[in-house]
Amino acid sequence: MFRFVLRHFNLYVLTLLVLCIFSFWLAYLFPGDPLVNLTGLTLNDPADYQAMAQKYHMDSGILVQFWHYLVLLWDGDWGFSFSSGLPLYQEIFDSLPATVELSTYALLLSLLIGIPLGFLAGLRHHRTTDNALLAASVVGYSTPVFWLALLMILLFSLQLGWFPLSGRISLLFDVPHDTGFILVDIWLSDMPNKGAAMINAVQHMVMPVLSITIVTTAIVLRLTRRAVVEVMPKEYVQAAYARGLSKHQVILRHVVRNAMLPILPLLAMQSTILLTNAMIVEVIYSWPGIGNWLIQAIYQRDYPAIRAGMLAVSTLVVSLTIFIDLLARIIDPTRERGARAKI
Repeated sequence: MFRFVLRHFNLYVLTLLVLCIFSFWLAYLFPGDPLVNLTGLTLNDPADYQAMAQKYHMDSGILVQFWHYLVLLWDGDWGFSFSSGLPLYQEIFDSLPATVELSTYALLLSLLIGIPLGFLAGLRHHRTTDNALLAASVVGYSTPVFWLALLMILLFSLQLGWFPLSGRISLLFDVPHDTGFILVDIWLSDMPNKGAAMINAVQHMVMPVLSITIVTTAIVLRLTRRAVVEVMPKEYVQAAYARGLSKHQVILRHVVRNAMLPILPLLAMQSTILLTNAMIVEVIYSWPGIGNWLIQAIYQRDYPAIRAGMLAVSTLVVSLTIFIDLLARIIDPTRERGARAKI
């Protein structure tokens, strides 16, 4: 286990190093002065320009520049945004909780729906229920998340008027930014009409969460069904029936436990897909997360924001992948090293 952790730690460090190299390289690939792309500051005064050039060691070799770039990243000095003039470190970590919140609610809802339906389909293998659920999962998995989000806006917002069109909460409510999670911030605040603000935030959240949940539920259902189908013919399940246990007892004592053991790591590996879908949905619903922020930076040609945003998102995805793989090995030490999710 120690060698496994050490190998993953080395992989994590090397991957982050490659991401930092690419981020540093982007400052030279983007149009304009590399120093301006690194800092996000338009330095018209020659003295200010020279001081900033010394800070980034622009008169030194490329390796020295990259080393000091890493030091500044570690210190939280990621430069400033062209469009807003705010520190990029602050903007990114103000936007990131909204993305994490959207992804978390969608994942929890997908697990609550997909796992029971997956067990139902697996236990009724090759029957009408299984075929119907499998067909529904194929449709859900094949549906592009952006098209689904637009369809929900057209139906539930423009036609029926049930939910707000976009945004995270109505402008009538002034919610303090404490944790970045809108429901938690409303709960912790002392604002008047807290209940109305909570309802309004949930209404804004329904369509974005459902847009991600439908696609993710299809994945969860198929993974769970596959695990149950593989467990049912096992010898220990047949031996449990031979001992006189009822079907209910066999399912609870043997099928559920052994089916969930390999499926939990596979479900967790879908977190990167979930995060990607959340970033796409943010743009459509004007959800103030990291995905919407990064797209706006691309539209405005905010090169420092693009560079820092890509580094932050890539680091988050790599960190989740490495952590989940370690957690999967702890949960199931017998899991094959080359195991991958199959749908």
